[in-house]
Amino acid sequence: MTTPVQSNQPQIAVGTPQPRVDGHLKVTGRAKYAADHGPDDGLTDVVHAVLVESSIGRGRITGIDTRAAEALPGVIRVIHHGNAPRLPYRDNPFPDSINPPGERLRAFQDDRVLFFGQPVAVVVADTLEQARHAARLVEVRYAAERPVTDLAGPAGDPETYARGDAEAAYAAAEVRLDTTYRLARNHHNAMEPHAVVARWDGDRLTVWEKTQWMADPRNELAAAFGIPQESVRCFCRFVGGAFGCGGRTWVHSVIAALAARELRRPVKLVLTRKQLYSGIGFRPAYEYSVRLGADRQGRVSAMIHDVRGETSRYELHSDDLALGRMLYATPHVAQDVRLVPLDVNTPTWMRGPGWSTAAYTLECSLDELAHELGIDPIELRMRNEPSADLATSMRFSTRRLRDCYAIGAREFGWDRRNPTPGATRDGDWLIGMGMAAGGYPTERANAQAHVILGADGRAVVQSATTDIGPGTTTSMAQVAADALGLPMEAVEFRLGDSTMPTAPAQALAWTMASVGSAVQIACDELRRQAVTLAISDERSPLHGANPDDVVVRDGRMHLRGDLARGETYQELLARSGRPHLEVMGSYEPSDPTSSMYAYSAIFAEVAVDARLGTVRVRRMLGVFDAGRIINPRLADSQAHGGMIGGIGQALLEHTDTDHRDGRIVNANLADYLVPVNADIPDLRAIYVDSEDTEADPLGVKGLGEIVLVGVAPAIANAVFNATGRRVRQLPITRESLLG
Repeated sequence: MTTPVQSNQPQIAVGTPQPRVDGHLKVTGRAKYAADHGPDDGLTDVVHAVLVESSIGRGRITGIDTRAAEALPGVIRVIHHGNAPRLPYRDNPFPDSINPPGERLRAFQDDRVLFFGQPVAVVVADTLEQARHAARLVEVRYAAERPVTDLAGPAGDPETYARGDAEAAYAAAEVRLDTTYRLARNHHNAMEPHAVVARWDGDRLTVWEKTQWMADPRNELAAAFGIPQESVRCFCRFVGGAFGCGGRTWVHSVIAALAARELRRPVKLVLTRKQLYSGIGFRPAYEYSVRLGADRQGRVSAMIHDVRGETSRYELHSDDLALGRMLYATPHVAQDVRLVPLDVNTPTWMRGPGWSTAAYTLECSLDELAHELGIDPIELRMRNEPSADLATSMRFSTRRLRDCYAIGAREFGWDRRNPTPGATRDGDWLIGMGMAAGGYPTERANAQAHVILGADGRAVVQSATTDIGPGTTTSMAQVAADALGLPMEAVEFRLGDSTMPTAPAQALAWTMASVGSAVQIACDELRRQAVTLAISDERSPLHGANPDDVVVRDGRMHLRGDLARGETYQELLARSGRPHLEVMGSYEPSDPTSSMYAYSAIFAEVAVDARLGTVRVRRMLGVFDAGRIINPRLADSQAHGGMIGGIGQALLEHTDTDHRDGRIVNANLADYLVPVNADIPDLRAIYVDSEDTEADPLGVKGLGEIVLVGVAPAIANAVFNATGRRVRQLPITRESLLG
């Protein structure tokens, strides 16, 4: 169990809707993203790199002609497997590495082509335009083979889970459902493309990198080049969205560093929008079958999950698909997950990884069962609500999913839903309501934070985390301000430098629970140090006081109930001759003794054009049990963003692959559709009043992932309620509704 931080400090900043402290920098264009770094950062002689990609999906390179490219003005060099130096490529030895099992893609180390769009050369030139032009002139010859890029291929050995006897329970069930759902591949499509600037100073490497984890570029580049970890430094203060694609270091970063070392000049490499579809990971496609067995009262006795998902041939990426094991009180569960190795680049995590995939199949299946039995979908879920986690045999630390159902039903007007599909119309539009539940683990990891309180009464807190959009700079400053007893404007939180105290990746809803707890611990300890210094000083008004009776507000320490007896931090430090106080705080989560999850209940209303099959989401409500909410304004931003992403997953997003050569034919934002403002309905988020102090000192459970889990099935269930057509594949298209 994690012991909550005990503090008598007033909570003034935490829990309030503070604006983003870096908002002005972003809206005025002064926030620097990876590709923005240049002369102002000492990169006065930076050159530009552009990748040349394979035009086959599998095979070998038989020749590369670079003469026309190298003859162009401004072109410095073309690097490929025929002239690139051999790199050590040590195994990434660091325990927090998130690279999947297998052999990672290597930068120009052999002639193999593993997927369409693989980097096979890089052109470096004085300007970006020169490099782009030259890259088009590089001629690559191949011995091509037919790639395998769909899920019909042979799968590997299954990863299995079982409790009870699911097959026997299913065979004995009064009601049985056997359904298969298919989910298309999704790409992250963040606004900021992946980019890196690499500079060598002797044997030391500095990179300005788009990343969700400050340690991983350091770890991976050190391993690739065979240099000490401390010889690599990574900067990343601002990230223009990532959703999981920045969780690991991709091969283009190694290529940029390789080119910079060869040329002894800083190199900037920015992926094009098209290159993002093959140069980084994606949410893999899945074929997910589930068999449900239940009695006539809706109590589910058996669930059998059979899953096939795509991965690359050279690495095995596996999502966590455990939602069906723990969300309901099902005594008999079996699950087989098989990965299909394909000639594609390696998938990676995408918001709500695994759990949103499983939620689509599980929650649509529950909706099918509710319709079959004539039971309200919420009531069916309530009848299957567990009292403990059957997957781990642990009690739940906190679980407010019943409250999420009740609040959502009341606020959304669920009682107005007509359970008869296709019965509600608004002119040409068929109207339907649907709902779904979701869960996501409360993830925690080791983290550190350093705080220094200056003689001017201002504090600087730092940790090597990033901010991919949730407002980390702001929420950490809120925690620090309350723990130190300072106003928000007197606290600066710094991030984005790999030399800062260690932090986990900003992914899997880790950051607030982990880094936030480290910030809380560090700032609490510094405040206690200041109070101890004051009460032991005969010249202090607080001399001899009980430290538990001292609180700090607006930078002034005083006795609780006696505002006159006290002094400011500045007065204490000036009298003691100290320039500052500083503390390094560490958070190490204890082994769990309970099952810890965040939960969601998503409600959606859709309108489907009866003649055209066009689907419009009219309104959506998400009710979340996510523990303590540090900043409601930032939480709404996360919730709305997650629900918008779920709309894309449900109705728009999919990758079209030409299976003849592995080419992604819609690798652009004109043909790969994502939600835009015109697609966004009335969105609302509600957070149940709760905290989980067993999980971490702050009582948070993580919000960034759970806000997507359950959105797609809620929309799919609403489409069924509107039309009576059960579409078992994502995205739901007009063709699937009219065909």
